[in-house]
Amino acid sequence: MGSAEQVELHVLVPHAEAARHALAISHLAVSRESEVVVVDVEDRPGVLADVTRKVARAGVDLDLVYVATRNRLVFGAADIDGLKAALAVTPRRE
Repeated sequence: MGSAEQVELHVLVPHAEAARHALAISHLAVSRESEVVVVDVEDRPGVLADVTRKVARAGVDLDLVYVATRNRLVFGAADIDGLKAALAVTPRRE
């Protein structure tokens, strides 16, 4: 796995407590957790640009962006409420 003593791994899970427990019994420490916004998108060129443009227009700075399975985009920001508002996201369960 390399020579680094510490690595950063982002894991998107529907139930944080269960994930923390599974990692703990595997002797892996969780150093940080962040709330993110998950957006379902269609599979087409330019969709990431379209969505991030909305966020930029709202003046929200992103600190995390990645693609998840099933055509989902994952965003993180210090201003999570502003991010949710910019993307018109309502709370949902995975």
